[in-house]
Amino acid sequence: MRNDSAALRRSAAPPTHSIGQRTPLVDGIEKVTGRARYTADLPFPGALVGLIGRSTVAHGIIRSIDTRRARALPGVAAVITGADFAAPYGVIPIAQNEWPLARDKVRYRGEPLFAVAAVDEAGARAALAAVVVDIEPLPALFSAADARADGAPLLHDNKPGNLERQVEQDFGDVEAGFQAADLVMEREYHCAEIAHGQIELNASVAQWEPERERLTMHSVTQVPYYLHLMLAQTLGMDSAQIRVVKPFVGGGFGHRVEPLNFEMIAAALARAAGGTVKLELTREEVFLTHRGRPDTTTRLRIGLRRDGTITALDAHVVQRGGAYAGYGLVTILYAGALLHALYRIGAVRYRGYRVYTNLPPCGAMRGHGAVNVRFAVESLLDEMAGQLGIDPFALRRANRIEVPYRTLNDLQVNSCGLPQCLDAVEQASGWHTRRGKLPPGHGLGMACSHYVSGSAKPVHWSGEPHAVVNLKLDFDGGITILTGAADIGQGSTTLLTQVVAEVLLLPMARIRVIATDSALTPKDNGSYSSRVSFMVGNAALRAAQALRELLVTAAASRLGVDAAQIEWEGESCGVSGTGRRLDFAQCVQAALADAGTLTVKGSWSTPPETQGGTFRGAAVGSTAGFSYAAQVVEVAVDEDTGAVRVVQVWVAHDCGRALNPLAVEGQVQGAVWMGMGQALSEETRYHQGLPVCSNLIDYRIPGITESPPIAVRLVESMDPLGPFGAKEGSEGGLHSFPPAMANAIADAVGLRVRALPVTPDRLFDALLERRRERQRQARRAARQEA
Repeated sequence: MRNDSAALRRSAAPPTHSIGQRTPLVDGIEKVTGRARYTADLPFPGALVGLIGRSTVAHGIIRSIDTRRARALPGVAAVITGADFAAPYGVIPIAQNEWPLARDKVRYRGEPLFAVAAVDEAGARAALAAVVVDIEPLPALFSAADARADGAPLLHDNKPGNLERQVEQDFGDVEAGFQAADLVMEREYHCAEIAHGQIELNASVAQWEPERERLTMHSVTQVPYYLHLMLAQTLGMDSAQIRVVKPFVGGGFGHRVEPLNFEMIAAALARAAGGTVKLELTREEVFLTHRGRPDTTTRLRIGLRRDGTITALDAHVVQRGGAYAGYGLVTILYAGALLHALYRIGAVRYRGYRVYTNLPPCGAMRGHGAVNVRFAVESLLDEMAGQLGIDPFALRRANRIEVPYRTLNDLQVNSCGLPQCLDAVEQASGWHTRRGKLPPGHGLGMACSHYVSGSAKPVHWSGEPHAVVNLKLDFDGGITILTGAADIGQGSTTLLTQVVAEVLLLPMARIRVIATDSALTPKDNGSYSSRVSFMVGNAALRAAQALRELLVTAAASRLGVDAAQIEWEGESCGVSGTGRRLDFAQCVQAALADAGTLTVKGSWSTPPETQGGTFRGAAVGSTAGFSYAAQVVEVAVDEDTGAVRVVQVWVAHDCGRALNPLAVEGQVQGAVWMGMGQALSEETRYHQGLPVCSNLIDYRIPGITESPPIAVRLVESMDPLGPFGAKEGSEGGLHSFPPAMANAIADAVGLRVRALPVTPDRLFDALLERRRERQRQARRAARQEA
């Protein structure tokens, strides 16, 4: 085993001008001082109050919605229903089956039916109460098994068997792989549905200008461009009439990675009222809007040789997707696509089923599509390592990828720091000296994970670049970055500032960022699938290079030399080998002399070789760069109560190049913490379709007292396509926590848990059943001896 510190030193690049520096976020001061304005904080004097009326029926035919009494109430400016929209919506172009307000049928309890806008909240609530709704109930389906049963009523007439998407993929000879294995094991794993739990509640402010028939929307979205598209589609408007602005966002984690019904409802209310409408959801309504990680059952079979080599893998995955499509088509494809690219695998069979049910729609959540299946794979590999007498680290190393590597499903891997990640956490945790020697009830477990650095193809394919950044330079010598990339707390605004400062060798104080205003900034596809660092970072890099070239050319012209003779030093430049120099202000003056204000553009698109294969669904999972992570978790289990306490976490993350190590470490810690929530306590629960924990008291997110020390090591594999070598830095670390914790529980008490979350009651029941089974075995043995 290599020395951890030495391995990290060899893989790490030294800090440069701004890249690699531990830089506080440029918008951090606004956030910690309270100056940051989130959507609900925006001052819109005289804005009408919007509220949504929701279905109390899980499945039914809408016979009528009588709004006459509500419209007649004083102070009520607008009442709308599904008839006020021109089209359904959905983030995936071929899977748009949801209306902002239900039409014809309702498909889950809490689905929006109608909405009102009034001069104050009291008037809006009175209007809600005055609407009379007649719904004929239909049989409701709350589990994937019920929805797939013979004779089950269809939630959508064009989806037989209530299947949103069925995926069948075979790579290599799976049966031959199992025959070549020395050990084949099959297990079933279950992960409960979970929600994002972001701090900021959903809110939108829609401003309608009747004279110009223009709409301005301020909202909490992660994807302003996709929201822009869906506003135009659902309202039947020309896109040029719409402006979308994203203020500060208090967390997204995927909840806001698709346009959401309340945003289009606010816009329709504003148009109907002829003014401005502010629509704020309660925490319960946020849970009803949902879009979280789906309830998932994974039946998994793996074949191993004695040396740990994976000969074959067969995964059967069923996801309970909820009432509408959302991101479901992509989610079920990701679950299969990302079985690949972490290890070398001889052959893979995947069967995926995304099932409609009468529950709030699921969608994308941090680590989209791959977290639940990774829990199954890493748990089973650990159990099989024990059967074969192989150390879990050795088993992973037996299947390591050597780059460049092309997976069975045509994913291209150009950089992989997983070996260094394994070395780092193996030594930091004292794996070989402490495992098996801890106090009773304590255990160590490990797991690995990976994730994409943006999807190789955008959701809405238009042929345009994947990312565009404009830089503006004017008389004041300040440089303005204009970007459509959404900073949702992950620090993308800071990252872009660092990239531009690095290329131009300028202080970050000279650079400002204007982001996510469709009237000012270039289109960007949004913050999802960890695409911003890689894609928008590359666009910013190219824009900065173009601006530097213009400045150097202008300086050379002023000094009367060729551009090749100019040595650029940021705040000044000079002719090589001479004392002739210009300061930055003089360079700017020279550059602006003929044409005035300069605006340069940088763009970036995923190279063809990383866009995946040609089979159906091949584009999902393909990316320009994969991140890698390894994790060790130490737990303490109280066998008398079933309580699990996470004592310590060691995580190493291959982020390519840490553009801002301070920010990346924080993001990795956040990923681990979210994984801990899913593993220990988080679970959405329903009674006949009614959410029973739609608040942050009953929905148990770990608090600071439950959060363990998280030791983060960053491994820099320097991806050849990433900006300065960077790639994904915050999602991949989540996947490995749940299985590492489950493996640690097995090490601590000898019990394999195959369902999440591992709540005290569930673990206690499993421990109790094991005691009873041991007692039964002892009695049988005693009778046989007698």
